[in-house]
Amino acid sequence: MHTLMVLVGGFVLLFFCQLLARVFAGAGVKPMAKAELFFIPLWLVITAVNMWFGINRAGYTFIEELPVFLLVFTVPAAAALLTWWRLTHLKKGN
Repeated sequence: MHTLMVLVGGFVLLFFCQLLARVFAGAGVKPMAKAELFFIPLWLVITAVNMWFGINRAGYTFIEELPVFLLVFTVPAAAALLTWWRLTHLKKGN
């Protein structure tokens, strides 16, 4: 259940990064693309802290936490990269 909540939190954070880019930088492809790229290192830090808590507070081993970390980081980060790629590489109207 915790893994699902963290995954949903990743998508919520991605949405807020996009929203902040839209509000403060205006409409357009460049601010949205920058928001996608800003999200990835931010999400990496958050998921690394989550992993640290799992190891040091919940008592899991590194090997037990690694697959969860990879899943929790990769799914929202892949969505951000896919969105970034679509924003920067596809022509408008496609």
